[in-house]
Amino acid sequence: MPVHNASCWLDECLQAIVLQDFTGSMELSVFDDASTDDSREVLERWREKLEVRGVSLLISGHSSAQPKGVGFAKNKAISQSHGEYLCFQDADDIMMPERVRLQYDASLLHKNSLIGCRVWRLPEGSTERYTRWINTLTQEQLITQVFTSHGPTVIMPTWFCSRKWFQEVGSFDEGGKGVPEDLLFFYQSLRRGGGLTRVDECLLVYRYHDNAATHSVTEETIWRLRVDFLQERVLSRWENVTVWNAGKQGRKLYRSLSATNQRKVKAFCDVDENKIHKGFYTYEESKERPKPKIPILHYTAAAAPFIVCVKLDMTGGVLEANLNSLQLKEGIDYYHFN
Repeated sequence: MPVHNASCWLDECLQAIVLQDFTGSMELSVFDDASTDDSREVLERWREKLEVRGVSLLISGHSSAQPKGVGFAKNKAISQSHGEYLCFQDADDIMMPERVRLQYDASLLHKNSLIGCRVWRLPEGSTERYTRWINTLTQEQLITQVFTSHGPTVIMPTWFCSRKWFQEVGSFDEGGKGVPEDLLFFYQSLRRGGGLTRVDECLLVYRYHDNAATHSVTEETIWRLRVDFLQERVLSRWENVTVWNAGKQGRKLYRSLSATNQRKVKAFCDVDENKIHKGFYTYEESKERPKPKIPILHYTAAAAPFIVCVKLDMTGGVLEANLNSLQLKEGIDYYHFN
């Protein structure tokens, strides 16, 4: 558990750890990343309660002028710990009593995997679409929807894995503020052949607030990482592709691709008659002469495979119905990017 100025959350967080119903040995390894509040004192006050429960407590940290970041703190907490399995816990979240037990059981069945779970979002109703996405992805979509702007399909606050697998993937990026260390690790785990699975119960209260570290990462940083991973994992296997969305997001994706992958884009498709009526998208910034002109088609006239650049769960089911009408299979005929 990395900690930075988490004093106001710690009592609830630690009480939930005391209440775990797992019967094996447990250890709480905390790294304090330059907290300026009384987080360290709160942790020490819980030492006796944790140890009575059978949870050994390890605390270290630093008091530099600036925190060194979540990736650094997680790596330190892991390196000083001893457990054969790692259960990641954010200091501002609350785990349900059965979390460790159920995720441990799942990890025995799914070696070399990141194990997640469903979540409750607090305050209720915050990030409604994101929370619904987390909780309703199918097992197959945990793999196919890794390119969307929501980030890891098994979200970081719910991760559970073996130490052996963590060491196989490698440590978290320690670039500090603005670096999406969880997304980088997630992609690397997939590159190494790691699996993804989710315990289909709500095992964590996942808190949303303005001071969360995730807010320091820019959309453009995430965009670039996603585009690169899409090119590496999908477009490298495809000879041609149709971009589903001739609007702003579809054109941005096209412009973000390598020259080789831009040439694979045979068409844009859309439902907007105005865009379709224009007939072509001209890539004005291109240094090629003549400038590339990409046809814009109605989706029913376009050919798979598709990269879908329309936001999920934002069209009242129209996008999903259109995809279903073409009898396409996600992960073969199309991938979601937005």
